[in-house]
Amino acid sequence: MVARPVSTVAEWLQQAATAERRGDAPGALAVMTKALAEHSRDPALANSGANFAMRAGDYGQAAEWFSAAARLDPTSLEFALNHAIALSRMDRYSQALAALAPFEPAGAANARYCSARGIAERGAGNPGDAQRWFDRCLALDPRQPRALHGRARLALERGEADALERFDRALAINPGDADLWLGKAQALDVEGRVEEARQLAQQIVQQAPGWEHGTRFLAQLRLAAGEDDFTSHYREAAAKQPQNPNIRADWAELLGSLDRFAEAAEVLAHARRDFPDIERFALLEAIAAGAAGDDAQAEELFAGLQTDSVERHVHESRHRLRRGEPERAESLLARAIEIDDSDIAAWALRDVAWRLLGDERHEWLHGRDGLVQFLPLEQAEDEIASSVALLDSLHDTSAFPLSQSLRGGTQTRGLLFARLEPELVSLKAAITDRLEVYRAGLPPADAAHPLLRHRDAPWRIGGSWSVRLDGGGDHHTAHLHPQGILSSALYLALPQERAAGEGALELGRPAADLRLDLPPVRVIEPRAGHLALFPSTLYHGTTAFPRGRRMTVAFDVLTLDEAKP
Repeated sequence: MVARPVSTVAEWLQQAATAERRGDAPGALAVMTKALAEHSRDPALANSGANFAMRAGDYGQAAEWFSAAARLDPTSLEFALNHAIALSRMDRYSQALAALAPFEPAGAANARYCSARGIAERGAGNPGDAQRWFDRCLALDPRQPRALHGRARLALERGEADALERFDRALAINPGDADLWLGKAQALDVEGRVEEARQLAQQIVQQAPGWEHGTRFLAQLRLAAGEDDFTSHYREAAAKQPQNPNIRADWAELLGSLDRFAEAAEVLAHARRDFPDIERFALLEAIAAGAAGDDAQAEELFAGLQTDSVERHVHESRHRLRRGEPERAESLLARAIEIDDSDIAAWALRDVAWRLLGDERHEWLHGRDGLVQFLPLEQAEDEIASSVALLDSLHDTSAFPLSQSLRGGTQTRGLLFARLEPELVSLKAAITDRLEVYRAGLPPADAAHPLLRHRDAPWRIGGSWSVRLDGGGDHHTAHLHPQGILSSALYLALPQERAAGEGALELGRPAADLRLDLPPVRVIEPRAGHLALFPSTLYHGTTAFPRGRRMTVAFDVLTLDEAKP
């Protein structure tokens, strides 16, 4: 005799819906967990449970249950599509594409599939394919909100002339989307309509004072306008939303990114008093105080922390290095890497500790032949010459960026190699060829090494941009690119008169706030038409030059699942 289930599928769904209506999202998910344990072979129930998880913002649980539904019914386009959408919400774009690929013939006639495919292609770093799928979606359904939004973002990223028009079209369908209004403001800025962009950005911040992307864009515009107190709107936002801790955290991070560490520490000291139960403010204040030179305050704050996180161990190790305690720093970094062995900052600081300790593992990490290469961009003279003229025009309407290593000069907006200009398409192709030359010259694969573990994996170019510096002190501070496995500098134009060492690329010199007298492990003298490639775990910066103009292109190399829009 078969025992009757405790509840039918309909009864479980009713219980979950009741909890959801009460505002008890965790309760609804708990109900669905029990339901799926009892009805583990029901794909529709797994799909319904995942929808509860999506509405609750638990995309990991949603992806797990959507995946179960798709396994139980591998012919269902709906289940595969839902699974891909959840994966994209977690930035797992390559996995989303893998879930969608088997359904492409049928999906090509389904607007929802085309929209999800466009989002995943864009996230995976395939702007051309993303455009094709968004355009297909809009041909099927011209009012599809996500496709309109994604296509407008692509137009902005790729430098298309109709970007502003596309944002207006998307806003006509979805006027409540703050990110669309931000995109319109950014498109106005690109068109040189700076005052209109500023007015719209101010309206966004007034209506959504706690929204990080809006407050940051307004800060960017104010910095470009030469305002010294370019973050005062954060103060106003914090007064409007005194219970929102994120405003203070983002305000301080922005100040710190421009070496205004003492100001950041002051913001965080107030935040720590206002939010005594949020331990992260103590950590952030310790970080800022140490960078500002207040080692005593940093020591007191680090001593009181309980959290066991990569962020805590990485930043306390910086404090220990400043205090001349490389052994303690090494111990903290070993723990950080135990938690997350892909963390770029942890590896970079561990290399600094190893150098101070005379540890031979420094040679394993950064000292072997082939890890740093300086390669000519062969047979690319035409691409370089045409690219310089195009990039000059882009820089003429670009500004000094926030949260970057740049000190002076300008940096292009968005993703340089997502743009459509033939000069940049050809330049990217020439660079891609050099990446394979670099790969062939690397030491053998090594599963323990943060770069060589990816030696034979598929690579792609992620973030990409150009920097134009003028003489008189413009330079890059020593910094890291934590999003990639490989960093770069392609020299396109250099001052005609340049002495040895001026504008040189220094690899391995620690960041200035560490206050360490360690020289670079390698110095590369710039040479037009040559590409420097090196592990992202190496600190890198440039020396200043007194006169002339330097233009470079840089990019991060990612593995497939790390590629982000």
